[in-house]
Amino acid sequence: MAATISPVVGSLVWVEDSEEAWLDGEIVEVKGEEIKVLCTSGKTVVVKTSNAYPKDPEAPPCGVDDMTKLAYLHEPGVLDNLRSRYDINEIYTYTGNILIAVNPFMRLPHLYDSHMMQQYKGAAFGELSPHPFAVADAAYRLMINDGVSQAILVSGESGAGKTESTKLLMCYLAYMGGRAVAEGRTVEQQVLESNPVLEAFGNAKTVRNNNSSRFGKFVEIQFDQSGRISGAAIRTYLLERSRVCQVSNPERNYHCFYMLCAAPPEDVQKYKLGHPRTFHYLNQSDCYELDGVDDSSEYKATRKAMDIVGISTDEQDAIFRVVAAVLHLGNIEFSKGKETDSSTPKDEKSWFHLKTVAELLMCDVKALEDSLCKRVIVTRDETITKWLDPEAAAVSRDALAKVVYSRLFDWLVDKINNTIGQDPNSKVLIGVLDIYGFESFKTNSFEQFCINLTNEKLQQHFNQHVFKMEQEEYTKEEIDWSYIDFVDNQDILDLIEKKPGGIIALLDEACMFPRSTHETFAQKLYQTFKNHQRFSKPKLSRTDFTIGHYAGDVTYQTELFLDKNKDYVVAEHQALLCASTCSFVSGLFSSLVEDSAKSSKFSSIGSRFKLQLQQLLETLSHTEPHYIRCVKPNNVLKPAIFENKNVLQQLRCGGVMEAIRISCAGYPTRKPFAEFVDRFGLLAPEVLDGSTDEVNACKRLLEKVALEGYQIGKTKVFLRAGQMAELDTRRIEVLGRSASIIQRKVRSYLARRSYAKLRLSAIRIQSALRGQLARHVYEGLRREASCLMIQRHLRMYLARKAYQDLYFSAVSIQTGIRGLTARNELRFRRQTKAAIIIQSHSRKLLARLHYTRTKKAAVTTQCAWRGRVARLELRKLKMAARETGALQAAKNKLEKQVEELTWRLQLEKRMRADLEEAKTQENEKLKSALQEMQVQFKETKVMFEKERETARRAEEKVPIIQEVPVVDHVMMEKLTNENEKLKALVNSLEKKIDETEKKYEEASKISEERLKQALDAESKIVQLKTTMQRIQEKFSDIESENEALRLQSLQSTPVKRASEHPRIPPIPSTPDTQRFENGHHTDEEDGANELQSATPVKKFGTEADSKFRRSVVERQHESVDALINCVVKNIGFSQGKPVAAFTIYKCLLQWKSFEAERTSVFDRLIQMIGSEIENQDNNDHMAYWLSNTSALLFLLQRSLKAAGTISQRKPPTSLFGRMTMGFRSSPSSANLPAPALDVVRQVEAKYPALLFKQQLTAYVEKIYGILRDNLKKELSSLLSLCIQAPRTAKGVLRSGKSFGKDSPASHWQSIIDSLSTFLSTLKENFVPPILVKEIYTQTFSYINVQLFNSLLLRRECCTFSNGEYVKSGLAELELWCCQAKEEYAGSSWDELKHIRQAVGFLVIHQKYRISYDEITNDLCPILSVQQLYRICTLYFDDNYNTRSVSPDVISSMRVLMTEDSNNAVSNSFLLDDNSSIPFSVEDLSTSLQEKDFTDVKPADELLENPAFEFLHE
Repeated sequence: MAATISPVVGSLVWVEDSEEAWLDGEIVEVKGEEIKVLCTSGKTVVVKTSNAYPKDPEAPPCGVDDMTKLAYLHEPGVLDNLRSRYDINEIYTYTGNILIAVNPFMRLPHLYDSHMMQQYKGAAFGELSPHPFAVADAAYRLMINDGVSQAILVSGESGAGKTESTKLLMCYLAYMGGRAVAEGRTVEQQVLESNPVLEAFGNAKTVRNNNSSRFGKFVEIQFDQSGRISGAAIRTYLLERSRVCQVSNPERNYHCFYMLCAAPPEDVQKYKLGHPRTFHYLNQSDCYELDGVDDSSEYKATRKAMDIVGISTDEQDAIFRVVAAVLHLGNIEFSKGKETDSSTPKDEKSWFHLKTVAELLMCDVKALEDSLCKRVIVTRDETITKWLDPEAAAVSRDALAKVVYSRLFDWLVDKINNTIGQDPNSKVLIGVLDIYGFESFKTNSFEQFCINLTNEKLQQHFNQHVFKMEQEEYTKEEIDWSYIDFVDNQDILDLIEKKPGGIIALLDEACMFPRSTHETFAQKLYQTFKNHQRFSKPKLSRTDFTIGHYAGDVTYQTELFLDKNKDYVVAEHQALLCASTCSFVSGLFSSLVEDSAKSSKFSSIGSRFKLQLQQLLETLSHTEPHYIRCVKPNNVLKPAIFENKNVLQQLRCGGVMEAIRISCAGYPTRKPFAEFVDRFGLLAPEVLDGSTDEVNACKRLLEKVALEGYQIGKTKVFLRAGQMAELDTRRIEVLGRSASIIQRKVRSYLARRSYAKLRLSAIRIQSALRGQLARHVYEGLRREASCLMIQRHLRMYLARKAYQDLYFSAVSIQTGIRGLTARNELRFRRQTKAAIIIQSHSRKLLARLHYTRTKKAAVTTQCAWRGRVARLELRKLKMAARETGALQAAKNKLEKQVEELTWRLQLEKRMRADLEEAKTQENEKLKSALQEMQVQFKETKVMFEKERETARRAEEKVPIIQEVPVVDHVMMEKLTNENEKLKALVNSLEKKIDETEKKYEEASKISEERLKQALDAESKIVQLKTTMQRIQEKFSDIESENEALRLQSLQSTPVKRASEHPRIPPIPSTPDTQRFENGHHTDEEDGANELQSATPVKKFGTEADSKFRRSVVERQHESVDALINCVVKNIGFSQGKPVAAFTIYKCLLQWKSFEAERTSVFDRLIQMIGSEIENQDNNDHMAYWLSNTSALLFLLQRSLKAAGTISQRKPPTSLFGRMTMGFRSSPSSANLPAPALDVVRQVEAKYPALLFKQQLTAYVEKIYGILRDNLKKELSSLLSLCIQAPRTAKGVLRSGKSFGKDSPASHWQSIIDSLSTFLSTLKENFVPPILVKEIYTQTFSYINVQLFNSLLLRRECCTFSNGEYVKSGLAELELWCCQAKEEYAGSSWDELKHIRQAVGFLVIHQKYRISYDEITNDLCPILSVQQLYRICTLYFDDNYNTRSVSPDVISSMRVLMTEDSNNAVSNSFLLDDNSSIPFSVEDLSTSLQEKDFTDVKPADELLENPAFEFLHE
């Protein structure tokens, strides 16, 4: 691993130090093999050249995220890189595909939220910053893609954060493969929630960690074919059973004992517990409580966790009964009994605890005493009972406690596995191994021996994996690696586990002999392995032995090896517990028969553990391994403290240094061609002349410097150990010579500049003197020239004046002659025009006389025909009037019925009051209706008389055509009399109703049985109301008839307009004549919108017959089908507005669909829109429908009002009323001009219309979201390329060319093209500008989020050159926003504020001079402290090697972050993308105008359909 260096004064090196492990410094003196180094700490040391390691002067100050990128891969380089990253809270670092995690001892919630999981989902390994999520994602992707099971091995010493790392891995795997279930909890939730239970019973406080796992755990997470978690299992290894009985100070026993002692009072009383200091198993240490941990709360949390994992309440009580029994068992003390070598409980206290144990375990007290104090020896002939002395009884007691607790822990693991369940059909799994790291204490017993054996096994597996990765790297780069040796630790494994002859085999052999002791065992080891290079005997001990592990030498004490290795259950103990009346306790132990069958074969902890370890390695051998090495930076468990020696020891124990040693055996330095040329191109600049091939340049450069042993791969240069230092030494020499040349050139430049200044001063003085002389000569020449100029101008003035006088005279004469000629010509033209006018008026008069005669004849014919039609209608009205007699008879009959029913009416007081109020309101309505009818009738009569008088006068003035009398005055008088009779009838009915109401008040106590008859009477009254309504309709028909008669009388006077304007002759070609049609003027003030010419009766009759022949429903369905078939086509736009939306709105308005209670039109339209937008990838199609749906929604928003908000005239229901409406809306009425109708008309909307509006709003939002997401999807692939500048070689190229071939602006130009193309699509489909603006605003916000998050997650992006690259791209976006204009771009540019400020900060020079206030107030006010801190720590200048911000600014940011560390929101430095809908219907409505639709032309296809003639209006 050492890199031999060629010492040069000024070189930077690392030297070893007893306190700080390694110090960096500069060589100040070289004396043969010794060098003098001035350290950065101020210390000066003299070391040998072989003990110094080179330091990379170009290493980033904040370290690198992958240590394989280090120029020098050695111990001090690795340690310095980890410390540099730890100082900026970058706790994760890669070494190839190995993740090193340094425990920060503080909460960093922003690193582990769901947003961070989303960032690492699917990202390539190494693309983002190092993280456990990246390791978990890589394992998950390999499992899914290759179908191979994966394993993630998490290791480290106690307190390094293994358990927390395992939880993070589990959370991420649950995030990727989690599945929602209908009932209960998912598999991954149960696995995560089983941690508190296992930690309570398997974790304890040690010297190095407050929550140390005292067992190994391998979690198998099973997946189905779709990558979803389908099952799981938890395997545990080597629970530290001896801790139950023996605890060293200041450690603690397992957490569950202290939790139970801090349980609620009722539980403490039930289990007869007290303070932990009262129990022997707990008071061996002075530590009873942990800082920041409440055992009472932890007890409740454990109980809750047990509920979650499926442990019932009875089972929980039994579990804690067993735990309490173990505590009481430890308080039983023994003294000598009456018999020889016998024992008995010492005192009353011991007897109390003995009885309590029997009570808790539900066994016999005497049997428990005998099992502790006696042993039964079974021989062939007899059974012998042997007493145990007090010491042996205490050992028996501890053995019972240990076996009960270990069986309880095994039961918990089995219960959790059974609750979670395993998937037998699963083919692949991901295993997460959380296991103890290498341990070396002052006192190392059997547990440390087994732990270190595990780490030796895993280290061998790790070495094989690292060597395999090295082989794969070399094979991928196609270089020769056959001569590289593999570093193995098989000799240590053979020393420990070889059978026979290994340490474990000798230990098992010693345990089988009753008289063996730890001394005899130690002597056996000394004799067997005295010549083994990995085994040694300490000088000052007779029973200890030392093993040279891969991480260092460890000395083990053998005193307790034999006791801790024995793995047997005393027959008396098993018989006692199997006979327990508690099913839980008896279930912890197998039957005596099963145990006796196995008693012939010896079993030990070491052998069983070796078997488990073998099974674990077999499982790992079938998986693809991934490694996470956890490191504890200090022993005080506090943040911001990095102890070099402690970390270095852990790196050695974790195998990181071993992996580096394996790497150094091959090619530790690997540089990409571009970086190699960039760094060492100055050693041979001539090889770069005109060269564009990086590979050839590297080969020629290495040949030039005469380096041997290197290899050229496909993408990298591979250097042996020490070659990088040699090249750097030569580079320093070249740079030193270059510095001398630069100094010489600078001095030359300064001397030349001084000489140039003196010479320039002399020249300026000479210039001033020569200038003075020249000015005197120039003054004389200037005066002479002035005289000549004055003379020339004077002569010119005189000549010009003479010429102008002559010119003006000639012009005046020409003007007079031309005027005379023009006046003669004008006179001739006037005479000619007058003659033409006289001729035209003469011809016009003759044509008009002919037209007038023809028109009078036509009007006469029309009047005759209309008179006939009116007489027929009058005859029908007379027949209808005869029906009045029938109404009178019905009225008399109804009066009799009311009189018969009055005495039978009875209602409750409340019903009577309600009915009374209803009748009063109805009477008032009827009265008001009659009064209104009378007033309308009088007004109609007066109006009719006025019209007749006007028509008569007009006829007298211009007696052209004799009026045909069509009004029957006798009939009119008869109808008037009938109306009076009806009025009297209504009055009489009102009197009857009043009498009935009085009788209601009198009849108050009639039985409830006649209530139904009263309701029948009420229905009769409703019929009266119906009768009155019919009378009202008949009156309305009479009014319509009068109106039609008045219309005919007006049409019989065609020259009314002429009589009003007799002086102006009617000229056909003028616009005035267009206002006359059939003798009717359209500008009448009264009823201008209602008076239309009538349709011939024949045509009306034809339409009426057709209406009866065809079903209205069928016609409506045909019309809807025609409409849908038309609008599903792209029928384009008119006046910039969608034709389809306008056509749909006009049809719905005409069909009165908005006012319908039930209709299927809206459902069909919604289905049509839904089917049309299924193809979400066609932006042009989606934009077309967004334009149509938004326009239709705007029209509905302006048109629809809730029911009851608009008063609307009720359409006539009688035959004559409908006929009159038909006359007004018939096609012939098109001959009469009508005033322009409003495009949007407010209607009273019913529920279907309001529901349609809501559904249409949802579709507008859906189409908007689809278009926005399509644009984001198109840009996402380009944004990943735009965040990092294309790589270019920066070597000294005299030809002026660069190795980089990518165009820096190509990716940004692609984004600009995408934005422009999308905008053109939206413009072509006339999408409302407000929607376009919101789409681009959210898209730019997405660009800001993606670029900014990538900047924070990828260190290679936080560089000066990359900032310039991104800044140039942002300038292109700003230019695009300006070209797109405010109407479409809106505030899009403001959405890029985060990336703009971040990039602006990256390209600032001299950042170390900027204060924190200047950064937060002026440069980056929008960025949070966490974001600024990450940018400042990740920044490095790859162009000019400028420094980042000062350490004081970094410290200020770190203090602020520490203060807010408890706030998860403030710690999140990543941005979230907003995918909400940023506009409302009101916003869309206010952005459009009704007048925009006035000139929109409906669909041409429907205009040709007779059923859509209303679209012509």
